[in-house]
Amino acid sequence: MVWDAGAPPGPEDAEPGPGAADPEPAGATGAGPAGAVAPSPGGEAALRRFAAVWSRAVYPATATPMTRAEFEEHLVPLAGRLRAALRSEPFDPAPAAEVGAAVVRAHCTEPDALSPLLGAIDAYLLLYCPPGRHLTDEEARSRCARLQHAVASGFAGALRERTLAEQEALSRAALAAQAETERALHTSEERFRAVFEGAAIGVGIADVEGRIMDVNEALSRMFGTRPAEVTGRNVGEMVHPDDSPDVWGLYSELVRGERDYYRVEKAYYRGDGSVLWTDLSVALLRDAHGRPQYQLALMEDITERRLLHEQLRYEATHDALTGLPNRTMFFERLDRALAPGGDRFGVCYLDLDGFKAVNDSLGHAVGDRLLVAVAERLRTCTGAPAELVARLGGDEFVALLTGPDAQSDATALARRMLAALAEPVRLDGRDLSVRASIGIVDGAAGECGPAEVLRSADITMYRAKAAGGNRYELADADSDARVIARHSLTNCLPAALDNGEFFIEYQPLVRLDDGTVRGAEALVRWLHPVHGVLGPDQFIPLAESTGLIVPLGHWVLQEAARQARAWRAEGTCEGPLRVNVNLSPSQLRHPALVAETVAVLDSSGLDPSALCLEVTENALIGADEEELRPLRQLADLGVDIALDDFGTGYSNLSYLRRLPVSTLKLDRSFTRGMQRAPADPVDVKIVEGIVSLAHTLDLSVTVEGVETGTQAEHLRVLGCDTAQGWYYARPGPPERLHTLSLVDAAS
Repeated sequence: MVWDAGAPPGPEDAEPGPGAADPEPAGATGAGPAGAVAPSPGGEAALRRFAAVWSRAVYPATATPMTRAEFEEHLVPLAGRLRAALRSEPFDPAPAAEVGAAVVRAHCTEPDALSPLLGAIDAYLLLYCPPGRHLTDEEARSRCARLQHAVASGFAGALRERTLAEQEALSRAALAAQAETERALHTSEERFRAVFEGAAIGVGIADVEGRIMDVNEALSRMFGTRPAEVTGRNVGEMVHPDDSPDVWGLYSELVRGERDYYRVEKAYYRGDGSVLWTDLSVALLRDAHGRPQYQLALMEDITERRLLHEQLRYEATHDALTGLPNRTMFFERLDRALAPGGDRFGVCYLDLDGFKAVNDSLGHAVGDRLLVAVAERLRTCTGAPAELVARLGGDEFVALLTGPDAQSDATALARRMLAALAEPVRLDGRDLSVRASIGIVDGAAGECGPAEVLRSADITMYRAKAAGGNRYELADADSDARVIARHSLTNCLPAALDNGEFFIEYQPLVRLDDGTVRGAEALVRWLHPVHGVLGPDQFIPLAESTGLIVPLGHWVLQEAARQARAWRAEGTCEGPLRVNVNLSPSQLRHPALVAETVAVLDSSGLDPSALCLEVTENALIGADEEELRPLRQLADLGVDIALDDFGTGYSNLSYLRRLPVSTLKLDRSFTRGMQRAPADPVDVKIVEGIVSLAHTLDLSVTVEGVETGTQAEHLRVLGCDTAQGWYYARPGPPERLHTLSLVDAAS
């Protein structure tokens, strides 16, 4: 399914009357309840319907003083913010954090409110507020999931700020209680006991040696013990493994009289062995002469809040589908691993080979189950504390290792991963083979940043795919540089054509029987503003991969036809000159090839016989009649068709009879043995046979790559018709077409 804001609107959904049952929660797909009829996608009614469903889900779990109707009205603009964020281009989930904060400001501060808050968004946001442009289900669900994470983050942040504000107020009250306690100690034991026992927070008093002298009932309840079981113990015994290194340093400074107060979050063990998390404030009480005399500890139980924060932290740093650490946690760990002063690191970047075919053929549900199985196998490949496996998204996984042997450890981990995935995954009685390509990057901390590491790992992974997949490759700086340069050139190509950075050089085609110029091959060049003149081998493959080859090829055809017409108008040679223009496979498949070629011939006034289109042998291997039709139509118009690089494909001579070609361009590999006397007899026999067959089929033969006079003479004797190469002339400007060097290229 593709989310389409222009889909036909459904009927407006009326507000259910009294006693109407709430719709059932949607499934994990976010499609909404079965049988639910959504109002017009994106309309105000749909927005209010979502707010109504949202409020019914959240309101029972809140402590807000609003009525449910008031709370629903409060959610309408928040729903609008979610809808706007869902449709934002580029997508930005950040505004959803304010939605979570706004809910907290509405006094929805119960931890139980978060689950229905996010659940309603997951189940109904896409149903009532679908995206405003074409998106796949997976993309829409991904956006919805990221909005939920942002809402959870905003909820947690606002709850934390609210808690801090409450703690501050509590601290002020505690300080006031401290002052009152000090006065009570100096004036009235009865008044002190009233404050001490009546405090809502835990209060304890210890001497400067750390011996606990007294605790109130609230503190005893926190520890799950009686006051007598706490008094007499020493504060220094109450150590917990999660204590911050600063805790006991601050304590030592306080009992020495170097500070009067400190505040920390500290964990304790309760009597039953469970963990109690407290917001602990400790103040130093001095005697009338200013000497340290007592410690006054004020404790607030924050265990539930701590657990909520840990749950939110887990959800923000772990992948919802596989349970693995997600991109957020991976980059946090990678940042620490790359910080200056750290150890060596290794990164394994893994991408499944052919996973898209699984989603396309078996569906995303099967694809998700396969990803879960893959994640479980990858999890078993790691075990050391210095190893982390995470899911970046889609079918991309990444592993991070640190330690002095990171390179060898990363290579060993890559082998374990490939071995773990070698066994097919069985789903619904079907065995699914799993293959993966892995790119490995290692280095020392402080040498590069996270983006550079991931870019190198990604490039290396695709190099492994290009080598056949189901393997790993180690990062190579030269390979990275080539890929980056290739990407840079690819980005520059469209602007280069618009800016007129391309130009054409012409290499003469010479008749072998009399040495006259028969025509020229048009060879495009790119005058790059940074890299200088680039040959076609450096940018034609990039143009092919991006589709720019079609407009670029059309421009070359126009320029070459105009130049050929200019040569003919000059009348500087006895016979008509022909211009050869190369056609790429993409141009051959372009539906407007014939019409555009005819238009170029008409606009330039060039006779079709003066144009030759060169097509490589590999481009025509296995072509059916439908694919050959454009060439036949051009040949019928009088355009010559040359089969370029002949002999580099299957070299099946029988298929020549059905191709609409008039010229064979023999690949230079067949004639290198003729550059010096005596000629290689095998090359002579091969060329002699090809020429004989070509002439029998009424085809002319052109040889490219002629570099010596001896080679040219051998080819003339063997009956080749035309030739081109550095012996005659290198490619150059059109005015030098008839300037032949006739000098061996080696000299």
